[in-house]
Amino acid sequence: MAILNRIKPFVKQFVQRADMTLLGICIFSALFGTVMIYRAATGMVAAGAVMASPTKLVVVQLFSMLLGIIAFVVLTVIDADLLADQWKWLCVINVLLLVALVIFGVEDNTGNKSWIRFAGIGIQPSEVIKVIYIIVCAKQMTYLKEYRDINHILSIVQMAGHFVIVFGMIIVVSSDLGSASIIFCIFLTMLFALGVRLYWFALGAAALSAIVPLLWNYFLKDYQKERLLAPYDPSIDPDGWGRNWQTSQSKLTLASGRLTGVDEAHRYTVFTGKHTDFIFSCVGEELGMIGCIAVFILLTIIIVHCARVGLHSSRTFDMLICIGVASAVAFQTLINTGMCIGITPVIGITLPFFSYGGSSMVTMFAAMGLVSGVKYKLKPKLFSIY
Repeated sequence: MAILNRIKPFVKQFVQRADMTLLGICIFSALFGTVMIYRAATGMVAAGAVMASPTKLVVVQLFSMLLGIIAFVVLTVIDADLLADQWKWLCVINVLLLVALVIFGVEDNTGNKSWIRFAGIGIQPSEVIKVIYIIVCAKQMTYLKEYRDINHILSIVQMAGHFVIVFGMIIVVSSDLGSASIIFCIFLTMLFALGVRLYWFALGAAALSAIVPLLWNYFLKDYQKERLLAPYDPSIDPDGWGRNWQTSQSKLTLASGRLTGVDEAHRYTVFTGKHTDFIFSCVGEELGMIGCIAVFILLTIIIVHCARVGLHSSRTFDMLICIGVASAVAFQTLINTGMCIGITPVIGITLPFFSYGGSSMVTMFAAMGLVSGVKYKLKPKLFSIY
């Protein structure tokens, strides 16, 4: 009873000051996604696919959601400034995660060495790296804006150098184009929100156009080149049974759902990744265009809400945190749904809160906790240094 009496004031304060609207939308989206994962897995098992049972997938996803909610609460209460002030240790954690991939990493069916597996549990370090990158990048950008000229060439070089190191390590260690591309999108969005002049973006685009041929010829493997070109070059897979097979099946699955979806007896097909990267196709098959629109509405609300919290905050650091999180969700949504309809390459990007995957689920809720923490301020003196 004494413990409950101590916890009750904290719970009351948390509910009053935390972003419960954001938490509620995220939980609803995660539960929606879990139902779709169960439906996709049920159909795949019925068709003879060798995979974990639908019940096991649901249990893992719900447990991951519980861990995510805990991460949301912790990161809401603990001031992100406390984390940012430990940026050196955060950078060390990122390096250790990548070193762990070198030593213990295993390849998935896409050729990426992006998973660490032990005792039947898989962890994707790149998901954690994205959240840490947002915090450290926001810290660096805020310092440069408040104590230096953000548009000075030395400031630009520092920010670009930080990005290149993280981006390069992900590509070299894991060949994970998906996670690296999201880091790139986060970096550009945060630069724009910071107020960096447009001519720097133009110069960056010119430099990128000069570097891309080198990356293409000397760093990317043949299967990565094919993966990037497949949606736009029919000669790579003219019959749709090779590199474009998943995309072809995804588009047919989406089309079969029409407006309101199909019943179990009329499901179109089963293909690898239907409950993970291609969960959006399952939504289209089960619930039709109406279900797809519902997914877009939920994710758009999350994106706009995160951006709104950031734009209404009084500090640059808080604004950048929120914009970084919003951009991560936005670009993951665009790339993932683009994969499903065949307009972007299949590069292993999950649909936030909907795709099966514990690492993605936990880190997404953790990222939302950073946004909630902005709204939670002013914080108790125990957790605040400003």
